[in-house]
Amino acid sequence: MRVVADIPHPKYKIQVFLYNAKYMVKIELGQFEQVYKIAEGDVTGLEDVKRMVNEELLKNALDRFLTMRTDWETAFKQK
Repeated sequence: MRVVADIPHPKYKIQVFLYNAKYMVKIELGQFEQVYKIAEGDVTGLEDVKRMVNEELLKNALDRFLTMRTDWETAFKQK
């Protein structure tokens, strides 16, 4: 697996990897991360993948990160 791009963002660490004919977009916020896999054949290249990382995707990712944190805090309290 190799990093093919870093996408600058003030809040997230966003990296694009290429592995087994798939692009993987990893979005990190604190201790949580989300990974999206896209087959190489479904896009025309790295620029397509970068365009997919848009404001709507990142807003939805933030919503998921908040849900993940809530789920983790609940699980942690039940340990």
